Amino acid sequence: MEDKQRILHSRFGFKNFTPGQQEVIDYLLSGRSALAVFPTGGGKSLCYQLPALIFNGLTLVISPLIALMKDQIDFLKQKGILADRLNSMMEPGEINEVMTRLRYGQLRLLYVAPERFTNERFFEAIQQARIDLFAVDEAHCISEWGHNFRPDYLKLAKIARDLHIPRILALTATATPAVVHDICVGFGISPECAVQTGFYRSNLVIKTTAVFTEDRDEVLLRSLHKGPIEPSIVYVTRQKTAEDIAEMLSNQNIPARAYHAGLDRDARTEIQEWFMASNQAVVVATIAFGMGIDKANIRRVIHYNLPKSLENYSQEIGRAGRDGATSFCEILACPDDVNVLENFVYGDTPTKSAIVGVLEEIFAKEREFQLNLYELSFTYDIRLLVLKTLLMYLELDGYIHERTTFFSSYRFQPMVPFEEITQQFPGERGQFLEHIFQHSKKARIWYHIDINKTAEKIRQPRRRLIRALDYLHEKEFLSVRASQRRHRYTVLRRPDDISQLGDQLFRRFIERESKDIHRIQQVLDIVTHDGCQTNYLVGYFGEERLANCGHCNWCMHGNRPVALRPVPEFSLTKEDIEKIEAVRQEHQEILSQPRALARFLCGITSPKISRAKLSAHPYFGLTANVRFHQVLENLGADGG
Repeated sequence: MEDKQRILHSRFGFKNFTPGQQEVIDYLLSGRSALAVFPTGGGKSLCYQLPALIFNGLTLVISPLIALMKDQIDFLKQKGILADRLNSMMEPGEINEVMTRLRYGQLRLLYVAPERFTNERFFEAIQQARIDLFAVDEAHCISEWGHNFRPDYLKLAKIARDLHIPRILALTATATPAVVHDICVGFGISPECAVQTGFYRSNLVIKTTAVFTEDRDEVLLRSLHKGPIEPSIVYVTRQKTAEDIAEMLSNQNIPARAYHAGLDRDARTEIQEWFMASNQAVVVATIAFGMGIDKANIRRVIHYNLPKSLENYSQEIGRAGRDGATSFCEILACPDDVNVLENFVYGDTPTKSAIVGVLEEIFAKEREFQLNLYELSFTYDIRLLVLKTLLMYLELDGYIHERTTFFSSYRFQPMVPFEEITQQFPGERGQFLEHIFQHSKKARIWYHIDINKTAEKIRQPRRRLIRALDYLHEKEFLSVRASQRRHRYTVLRRPDDISQLGDQLFRRFIERESKDIHRIQQVLDIVTHDGCQTNYLVGYFGEERLANCGHCNWCMHGNRPVALRPVPEFSLTKEDIEKIEAVRQEHQEILSQPRALARFLCGITSPKISRAKLSAHPYFGLTANVRFHQVLENLGADGG
């Protein structure tokens, strides 16, 4: 207890723990795994940062949020804590520097994305490290009942076991009771070690304003001008909307910037830093913004477009008022947004024929096989994350097993002559390096080597060649780069009937699709709920409140629900059908399936649509303002 309090004050500058923190930390220090379900801004990160300074080994933090990684690393380094990160936005030189610190035990905390564990070089290095704590942020991603299922998360528990890590800390801000159960089962956490602090925030004023599309900009301006311009986030669905609204606000002398995933790393970093430093900044953002942003005085969070789920809504409004002062959270509710949100969902469901195609290709291969996921994604017109989910389903059902990915090609540039390098390693080790150099082909500057072929020719394990190149890079004898990522799999069993398995998997994707569509309906339900909206929201996450909050739209406006205008029904005209048939005939290879054609008409991209540049076609998005299922029905399709 004394160590905890001393570190809390001396290293982090806090006098007391916030609710739940001490309980979680006590479980970890006693050697037990734990789950922390704290609302956004509830202090989850301290639950692993503080123990990391008590444990002797490494605390490995798994997070999909690059913004969170950057902000927390900056904070920890300011406190003199040895922490770093590995993510896809880093330059090769930066990654190699962190890998060197990892190998030499020079880190107390290391942040990585879950996908990093399939990286052969990283997994080799991490197996040599002493890891005392495995902290999994956004742990709800392990659950198919959750709002943001990520297939890579399902492997994390097994990875922790394989690495013999003594304790796991799972963390999330949004977990329904079903998701809490999945997290505890998946990570082997005892239910009594699941600490939930509640979702109710008394300082958040929750408001809903029914709007028409054409009036929404004016309503937004009125909302921002109800008091002095203070730090605010305006959430939108599309990147173009973010740009347009930020420009509109700037033209009205409101300091506004757009933030979305389409901006490059430097631009996103600059906007984050501008927002953090300002007392007036307004960021107009897609959901890419806010993850890990720790700004205490955000006074307004306005949803210009409907949030995609109650989980997203809870996370996003949770970024307001972390200093405890009154803050305003408003939804500009327009049912026209529903089809856009639904289209994101429908765009992720592969066609039945695409699923069968993937199965036929996989099970025609040898027992040990490799895949280029980008090529497979394009061939069968399945989005990459959806393809990974399909492969994960096959793994969970015992058909295949994924091993670590690898790079089939390496290139290196000698920093000193080869002779000087081999002289440093007498005997067999020097001969081994000579063989590597002899089997490398020189281009203009770089030498290229096929690792698999070279390992086979010189009769050495592949991993020895990789370790040698990494070691020479660390010692600055070589500058090494890897390329041509390949995913390795083993067939464990083959299906009796590929078509039947394809039907089962398609139904599984349709079920996921239905769940995600239902989440959108739940957002509409809270908007029009005839009762306390705050209680409805926290009740969704399993928290019961008897008294009305007094600070939501329903409580403040005479206990009256919000009414939204009905969305008109849709049907294709004869002229529409003729246009659609013409474009389908023109691009049969891409648009022959009804679901693929419906995606094109609704303005939903896919790998083949993107590569063929069909998003520039005049009919792309012809029915963008129509709900996907209506378009599919008008095409006479059964959903496949």
